Amino acid sequence: MPGLANAWQRGFPLRPRPFREIAERAGLSESAVMAHFSELKDQGIVDRVGPVFRPNTVGASSLAAMAVPPQRLEPIAALVSGQAGVNHNYEREHRYNLWFVATGASAAEVQWTLSCIEYASGIAVLRLPLLEEFHIDLGFDLDTGMAPRTDAPQPLGPLSEQERKLAAAIAGGLPLVEKPYEAVARALGLSEAQVLALLSKMLAEGRIRRIGAVIRHRRLGYEANAMAVWDVPDDEAAGVGRALAREPAVTLCYRRARALPHWRYNLYCMVHGKERGEVVQRLARLNAVAPFPGAVLFSTRCFSQRAAQYG
Repeated sequence: MPGLANAWQRGFPLRPRPFREIAERAGLSESAVMAHFSELKDQGIVDRVGPVFRPNTVGASSLAAMAVPPQRLEPIAALVSGQAGVNHNYEREHRYNLWFVATGASAAEVQWTLSCIEYASGIAVLRLPLLEEFHIDLGFDLDTGMAPRTDAPQPLGPLSEQERKLAAAIAGGLPLVEKPYEAVARALGLSEAQVLALLSKMLAEGRIRRIGAVIRHRRLGYEANAMAVWDVPDDEAAGVGRALAREPAVTLCYRRARALPHWRYNLYCMVHGKERGEVVQRLARLNAVAPFPGAVLFSTRCFSQRAAQYG
């Protein structure tokens, strides 16, 4: 079981020796804590220990979907997962059965990735970029299922050159060593104090959502995961989105561009659970909050899940 990883999904110490601080609080040795995180990473339960960036504030990203003939699904999924810019790639129960997220240093880079997938597969890709976020935090407590709700995020300016290089260096996680920030600083030609100051700034302004363990929930039995979508009038979407985001069952909630005439939906929620019946019950509550035409797409297979790349 995740143990310390669950408790440290957020609030990872911004101190020169963060694992020692965790060890002191847990009554363990520093080496035991590092070994614990390393073991969970080796087992595939923890993807990484590091920052989770707010979408489109470090690089660019877009949700995308494809309607793949069932007999071609596995080779096309492998093609998609093989793209360096693709981090999440799932099969879902729908005619549009392959859903993935493409990321890159710029919007142009994301579009290039999607165009390459279209060209290589011969299948059109729906582009569904983020327009407005209401709640995005997969760092929910494994015991309670809850994640903190925060105020609506404020617009952010462009990254400084130092911030850009730092984000690219640690997007895949911090090194699991006694002094991870010093190791990152050395690789970038910065001081440890500079790295800690930059991370503190990016966390305070909301560019970094949280710093901590990023857990792969499917490895722990959270396999009944559903994406609910609704066709909400654009002038009502923000109010409905904020109401949905207050629901404890919701782990993600945002508004995305439609892809007419093929895809009419603009408001999205994710609900995670271990049993399908449990998730269906939670979705019934959401449909009462959002009484609009919609659809539910349960995840069936995870083809890839890894950290985004920004350079």
